[in-house]
Amino acid sequence: MSGAITVVGLGSGGEDQLTLGILKRLKQAPHIYARTLDHPVFNDLSDLQLTITSFDNIYEAKSSFPEVYDAITEELIHLAAGAAAGEEIVYAVPGHPMVAEATVRLLKERCPERGIELTVLGGESFLDEAFTRLGFDPIEGFQLLDAGVIDASLFHPQLHTVIGQVYDMFTASDVKLSLMEVYPDDTLVYACHALGVEGQEQIHEVPLYELDRVEGYGNLSLIYVPRRDDEQLRRRTFSRLHEIVAILRSPEGCPWDREQTHTSIRKNLIEETYEVLETIDDDDPEHMKEELGDLLLQIMLHSQMEEELGSFNVYDVIETLNDKLIFRHPHVFGDNQAEDADEALANWEAMKLQEKKRKGQENEDTSALAGIPRDLPALMKSYKLQKKAAKVGFDWDDVSGVIAKVEEELAELKESIAEGQSPQEQMLELGDILFASVNIARFIDADPEEALSAVNRKFSRRFRYIEERLAEQGRTVHDSSLDEMEGYWQEAKQVLKDY
Repeated sequence: MSGAITVVGLGSGGEDQLTLGILKRLKQAPHIYARTLDHPVFNDLSDLQLTITSFDNIYEAKSSFPEVYDAITEELIHLAAGAAAGEEIVYAVPGHPMVAEATVRLLKERCPERGIELTVLGGESFLDEAFTRLGFDPIEGFQLLDAGVIDASLFHPQLHTVIGQVYDMFTASDVKLSLMEVYPDDTLVYACHALGVEGQEQIHEVPLYELDRVEGYGNLSLIYVPRRDDEQLRRRTFSRLHEIVAILRSPEGCPWDREQTHTSIRKNLIEETYEVLETIDDDDPEHMKEELGDLLLQIMLHSQMEEELGSFNVYDVIETLNDKLIFRHPHVFGDNQAEDADEALANWEAMKLQEKKRKGQENEDTSALAGIPRDLPALMKSYKLQKKAAKVGFDWDDVSGVIAKVEEELAELKESIAEGQSPQEQMLELGDILFASVNIARFIDADPEEALSAVNRKFSRRFRYIEERLAEQGRTVHDSSLDEMEGYWQEAKQVLKDY
């Protein structure tokens, strides 16, 4: 080893929070390096005339906390490497060195690589004071979070939550907004300053929406959210959904849910998908929320059935999806570049092929048409078949050739009907027209499924208009003539917007 660093914890407040061992070490040290002098204990120890060098100047010189912590770590290692034989560098940090202390984490990573001996001595952390002053037992369930990297997904309402590093009101505002994604706005929370420090301690109980209006945030501030067993909060968690579905399928659950199989609810998956599409077409967010939940339930049920067999569970489904998304987006999560949507799609297709090779699936089906789901709706399947064929050059030069093909197929259908060919032959001729029409959609960059859906909606609006106009006269479509309905149809075309 070429040097030594001893890290000591200064406790969470004044000298009363210092351990005897740490106090003795500080008195014996010929020189102390402190991450910051902005700590109450240094005022209490002023009569000891300790020789202290702080790194507060680095905070002023750097633009971000990671840069500050990196610079302090490197300076300490440099000092240790240049120290005389047998001399140790004593580094003092607030609280406990292993609680929310980034420089100690970096020292633990780098000292072994640089041949520096590292010793870490404990101290009372701000958590000790939090447990005492706020009166909760961490054995009930507890989590410590960093306000600087807060995210709503980290919150678990059934755990006591302490959020440290709340340096200012801006950070408190970020914490508030994240908490409000999970907790009701009027949830009572605690903004705490200088816990355990005589004459400085402040504990403010406030509704969540006022969290960033509390004054006094600084280096010794934290936010505390008591644990809650509120069922309504649990209902916003994915784990609760997983639990509910498991209960429904259990012997004590719902008889209907227990009896279902993949096959018995297969059609439900399709129906729920179309109900979601309807809310999208109607631009109806409120119903969309509900229908997306119904669709998610189908995924949960299929996953639960496999979990009961020991094949996989819904968390395996999520992991597989996350892996796929990351792998197929190298332009987002890797080093590739994608300047536009076309390049992004090309990356996606290339990674799909690479993924198949990695799984040994590249030779399963070598057809250029491979990879299209068997049970897709016919229009959508035609569109995908034609796109794949076009990729290998089997395509028309331009849309005029496709239009001519539609006209040709229409003539053949007329001939088939005129000659009285079999219904099967006439159906195939009709299919040829539809297939060619899908090709037109591809050339004009229109989705045929969406095009037909739009026309269906247009027809429904106009026909309902006819019914409404007749209803104004106390009549229905059943007691009106075709000419009357046609007249109202033409009127609907003028009155109603098609889009």
